[in-house]
Amino acid sequence: MAESIRIEARPGAPLDRAADSLAVLQAVADPVRWTVLDRLADGTHCVCDLQAHVPVAANLLSYHLKVLRDAGLVTTARRGRWVDYTLAADARDRLVAALPGALRSFAGAVT
Repeated sequence: MAESIRIEARPGAPLDRAADSLAVLQAVADPVRWTVLDRLADGTHCVCDLQAHVPVAANLLSYHLKVLRDAGLVTTARRGRWVDYTLAADARDRLVAALPGALRSFAGAVT
């Protein structure tokens, strides 16, 4: 797993935005998390559905889902004993905003 980098800054400061961008990019830099995001692009899934497509232990999948949730890329909804995961409404915008300048322009043009 990648090392976590902590950047301290005032809210709204450029370093604060950089820290947010770094958190989003670190979240998608893992192949398991990328696969989860790809599955969630098709719609809402519970952990048991995701488990069938992601070859990791249940506790490790839960960890990866927490990282994606902490990065603001997925949301959860409780349904009885089950927890459903969905791409956050602003996930695409957060990913594009996390990219460096030139890449952001390119990604914004691709829809």
